[in-house]
Amino acid sequence: MSPAGRRQDSTTGWQGYKQTAPPKCPYPFSVNSCSKTNHMKIGILGSAEVGQALGEGFAKEGYDVMLGTRNVNKDELVKWKQAHPGTGIGSFAETAKFGEMLVLACPGSAVEEVVGLAGADNFSGKIVIDATNPIAKGEPVGGVLKFFTTLEDSAMERTQRLLPKARLVKAFNSVGSTSMYKPAFPGGTPTMFICGDDAAARKTVTDILTKFGWETDDMGAAIAARAIEPLCILWCIPGFLRNDWVHAFKVLRMPAGKG
Repeated sequence: MSPAGRRQDSTTGWQGYKQTAPPKCPYPFSVNSCSKTNHMKIGILGSAEVGQALGEGFAKEGYDVMLGTRNVNKDELVKWKQAHPGTGIGSFAETAKFGEMLVLACPGSAVEEVVGLAGADNFSGKIVIDATNPIAKGEPVGGVLKFFTTLEDSAMERTQRLLPKARLVKAFNSVGSTSMYKPAFPGGTPTMFICGDDAAARKTVTDILTKFGWETDDMGAAIAARAIEPLCILWCIPGFLRNDWVHAFKVLRMPAGKG
């Protein structure tokens, strides 16, 4: 992809690249735990394509949504709020305090800064959906992006160490923003891989993914992010090589007893 297609904010779950394709209940939270759950407050930390796509999805499902950003007066965000009545735009600190559940939708390289601006205490005890990827600076080589992590660590594990009292769940990092909510592929319902150290938090995110039109493959503890995060590298290759940005992963299994 040419340098002209690059951005400095979050796009399709990773920094620097713009798609050219068309487009309250007590803890532990559970999407099905009570009739008021859909009025849970969702704070989304990041206001570019990923944050806006997830914000729209949560709003359509009846959640109270606030997008967190550095500049609350940005024209595109003012227009987004006008197009989504009942949503809010706030600073990172306001959004993190507002949300009963939080979503990290910023570039992976900006997570530490965003957490600092949001205030680490505002994450304590909350489920945090981590949609980030550890994309390093530099152009892709042969369509292959570079990471600033290795297979011995992951961005999610680093964030969990930064926020030890938060309940992180990796999700939404391996698909483009245009397909995050109600994906419609002729091959059937796509698969979202998730992981995190808190089993109840993973169950809650699984319920949300079902509402968003996904099937979930739960990979267990946070260490699995070392395998899940690199899926974004694979997902991006068709985009860089063939301008194909609308696709998703799907797991196929043999019926029980036929393997």
